[in-house]
Amino acid sequence: MSIADIKKNAEQKMLKSIEAFKSELAKVRTGRAHPGILDQVQIDYYGSMVPISQVANLTLIDARTIGVQPWEKGMGAKIEKAIRESDLGLNPAAQGDLIRVPMPALTEERRRELTKLVKGEGEDAKVAVRNLRRDANDHAKRLLKDKEITEDDDRRSQDDIQKLTDKTIADIDKLVQVKEAEIMAV
Repeated sequence: MSIADIKKNAEQKMLKSIEAFKSELAKVRTGRAHPGILDQVQIDYYGSMVPISQVANLTLIDARTIGVQPWEKGMGAKIEKAIRESDLGLNPAAQGDLIRVPMPALTEERRRELTKLVKGEGEDAKVAVRNLRRDANDHAKRLLKDKEITEDDDRRSQDDIQKLTDKTIADIDKLVQVKEAEIMAV
């Protein structure tokens, strides 16, 4: 493995960390309806647990309401029960075949809790990025120990990996700021 491989590998893993962080942020409710909020809801479909998106069509009815249209007639009650029992704090209401899921307005206290949650998720993402930096630097040190690279190459690779880490952490901070503004603005 060369230094270029180490850098490329670290960069790819850091990008994956950012993508994972973005998907975690998408689960945080901001008061506006977003079908992705229901992604974690699992439905008992003939004995196996599947995501809601595999048994129903999710649409936005308006800015604060999600519409859930089951693909099978008998699934409506199961979907409604699963949404109600999820820890999302949602109260679905059936209207014929359509299940309406209104988003309750956020209280000021709940907004503060959500911003703390977002900051915590951001810190977790930063820790993951720092661990990737450490692993990449350890690989470079091993190459130096095995005399496959020079000390100058090791120093340069550490500087490059640090720059990449700083950029990734700055990206995470930006995502946290945007999400906090979104939560507090609603």
